[in-house]
Amino acid sequence: MIHRERTRRVMVGDVAVGGGAPVAVQSMTSTYTHDVDATVAQIRKLAAAGCDLVRVTVPDKRDTEALPAILDQSPVPIIADVHYHFQRALEAVEAGVHKIRLNPGNIGDRQQVDRVIAACRERGLPIRVGVNEGSVVERIDKQRRAEQKAALAVNPQQELVRLMVEKLADYLHIFEENNFHDVVLSAKSIDATIVIEAYRAIAERFDLPLHLGLTHAGPPETGRIRSIAALGTLLAEGIGDTIRISYAADPVHEVEDAKELLHSLKLRERTEPELIACPTCGRIEVDLIRLVADVRQKLADEVKLPIKVAVMGCVVNGPGECEGADVAIFAGRGKGIIYVQGVQKQTVSEDRMLEALLQECRELAGRVERGEAKLGATDVAIAPSNPLPRADGSLPVPAGPKSNLHGRQT
Repeated sequence: MIHRERTRRVMVGDVAVGGGAPVAVQSMTSTYTHDVDATVAQIRKLAAAGCDLVRVTVPDKRDTEALPAILDQSPVPIIADVHYHFQRALEAVEAGVHKIRLNPGNIGDRQQVDRVIAACRERGLPIRVGVNEGSVVERIDKQRRAEQKAALAVNPQQELVRLMVEKLADYLHIFEENNFHDVVLSAKSIDATIVIEAYRAIAERFDLPLHLGLTHAGPPETGRIRSIAALGTLLAEGIGDTIRISYAADPVHEVEDAKELLHSLKLRERTEPELIACPTCGRIEVDLIRLVADVRQKLADEVKLPIKVAVMGCVVNGPGECEGADVAIFAGRGKGIIYVQGVQKQTVSEDRMLEALLQECRELAGRVERGEAKLGATDVAIAPSNPLPRADGSLPVPAGPKSNLHGRQT
């Protein structure tokens, strides 16, 4: 079990962040916020995919004017993303958003920042304060910028992490002077190793909840690797209270991958089917890649319970790796054997594998919903000596003892 670092708790609408609350999944709309219908449609898609919190950008007054209509229709709490214009933050607070994302460094007048903090305190709203790799180096004071650049040239990663932490500390002085403590921190970079080191340093120095993410992560093909390398490392160390995996793509993919990361680390209870499949190799005698893709899509569409389904393509790994699955199939020579919670159910030809497997999943789901079965409740032992059927369709009798999941011979 992962030991979570204990941080202060803040409430974003009805979602608790920090203080031992479950890690929340965030994403951000890619629509123009003033387009109410498009924005609400995307928020609902994100929520249906399992997103807990959604951020919307409000660069213009027409965006904040659209917030009341969006909030009335949103199934999840909404965060307003504010840069440069403090007035947008005040308008978003007045509209009823549940959190503000603010960069004090982008607002030149300290009194304006104080006004935003006062408005959030009055409404009980938290504020996320973040730094990015590209914004921590001094841009106005030329001498200080030159000193920072010189230090970065000597030890770029260590100095960049130090600058990110110090910049956050400078921002936090503003909130401390306002006696405002409902703050969430973030520190993002395109470099996964910098993100890891920065958040480790922040977690050691501050007790505030942390929002994890990378900036400019890229398309899903590369961005998911970069993001999960950093976020998975930090979450496994107990660091992080909310996460966003950022892609230059449909944000629904961000939510899907963030959820799977949390499932994999046992930080979020799975509520949808889990599909496992063997790695492909030259032993496969069926079109396993297509079968796995079809099963994945059909399960997502038709089954709403966390059934564990195994699709295996050969006799070597199939029997052992199917153990523990609620529904399993392993194949060879154009045929497949289907097991349901350890009981052999049927042998089917390759052209019937998909429908037969799905039918067993549907039937098991129905029994679970009626209280007649329980997922993961059976010791599953699948170890036939030869999983390929005889000419009459029957299976050979396994030779010798076999072991169940707990190592007991049966």
